[in-house]
Amino acid sequence: MPERAALVERTKAILLQPKTEWGRIDTEPMTVAGIYRAHVIPLAAIPAVCTAIGSLVLGHTMFGITYRPSVAGAVTGAAVGYALTLLGVYVLAVIIDALAPNFNATPNRVQAFKVAAYSWTASWVAGIFGLIPALAWLSLLGVYGLFLLYLGLPRLMKAPEEKALGYTALTVVAAIVLALVASAITAPVVAMFARTAPAGQLEGKLAVPGVGSVDLGKLEAASKKMEAAANQLNQVGTPGNGAAIALPADQLQALLPAALPGYGRSEVASSSGSAAGVGGSHAEARYTAGESNIRLELTDMAAVGALAALGSALNVQSSRQTETGYEKTQTIDGRMVSEEWDSQSKSGKFSVVVANRFLVEARGDNVDMNAIKGAVMAVGIDRLEGLAKQ
Repeated sequence: MPERAALVERTKAILLQPKTEWGRIDTEPMTVAGIYRAHVIPLAAIPAVCTAIGSLVLGHTMFGITYRPSVAGAVTGAAVGYALTLLGVYVLAVIIDALAPNFNATPNRVQAFKVAAYSWTASWVAGIFGLIPALAWLSLLGVYGLFLLYLGLPRLMKAPEEKALGYTALTVVAAIVLALVASAITAPVVAMFARTAPAGQLEGKLAVPGVGSVDLGKLEAASKKMEAAANQLNQVGTPGNGAAIALPADQLQALLPAALPGYGRSEVASSSGSAAGVGGSHAEARYTAGESNIRLELTDMAAVGALAALGSALNVQSSRQTETGYEKTQTIDGRMVSEEWDSQSKSGKFSVVVANRFLVEARGDNVDMNAIKGAVMAVGIDRLEGLAKQ
C-alpha cells in the first residue's frame, strides 16, 4: 500500500537523515488530521501493542522468576497509554505553539504539531523492544527523539539561533511533565481493571508533579548541555570524531563484581542493541545471602547518555516521605542520584548516573540501604568515569 510505504520511508528518513528530512517536513503542506492519520496513529500503536503482547506471551522474567500481568491489566494499560499518547502529541504541539512568542519564534499550530509528531518517532519505534520484556530497557534509545526535537523545533518554528536552545529545553520539560501526567492517569486505571494496588499518586516548583522541583533559572545551563548532547549525537557514525560508543555487553558484564561483602553472585547476564546509529549495552547480576538478595544493573547509554546531563542542569530535585520510608532524587558531585527505601519490607533502590553516560542501579530485598549503596559503589565510580573519557 502506498500509505504504508510512505510511512516507512518517512520514518527511516527522520531517524537516519534528520537534518534533511526536517527540511522536507518544514515546507510540505500538511494538516493536523493528516499527520495523525499518516504518522501518529500507526506509529504510536507500536509500544502499546508490543508491550502488551510481550508481557502476556513471555511475561517479565528475572533470574528464573516470571510474572505475567492479567489480560485485563495488559490490554487496559495498552489502550489507556495509546489514547493518552495521541492526546499528548496534540497538547505538546499546543505548548510549543504557545511558547513561540517568548522565544521570538513564529506561532503556527500546524508547524508545532509537525515538531511534536515527528520528534516522537524514535520513542515509538524503540517501543518494538517491548515484544521481549527482557530487552525493554532498550526503549531508552527513544531518547534519540530529544535530538530530533533539537534539530526540528527551531527550524520549523523559525526561532532565532540565540533563542533556539532555551526554546528546546523548555519544550523538553513540558514533554517530561506530560509523560508524568500520563503515567499518573494510567497506573490507577490499570490497577482498577487488573485488581492490583495502584501506584503512588503524583504530588506536587516549576513544580513537576511526582518529580519535585525544576529550576527554570537553569535553562541557560540546560541549553548548553542540550547543545553538547546534540553535537555528540550528531557525530555518531562518523569515524574519529570522539562520539561515545557503547562498551560491548561482555565487557560491561565484566565490570560487575564477582561478589559483594557477605553476598555471593548467583546469576549474571548482559545484552546490547542499537537503532539509527545510536546504541547501548546492559549487564546485570544477582547477589544472595540467605533470604537477602541484591540485583545490580549497569547500563552504558553511550552517546544518548549525554542527554542525561539535562536533569542535573535543570537541578531536578524531589523528596517524598511515607510512613515506612522515603523517595528522593538529587544531584551529588554533579551526578543524578535516586534513592528509595521501605523500612517495613526492608527493600529499596539506589541509582547514580556516572559521567552522563553510565547508569548504575541496585535493588535489594530483605537488606539494609548501606548494602544496596555498597553494591553500586562496588562497580567503581572512578573506573566508569575513566572509561567515559576514553
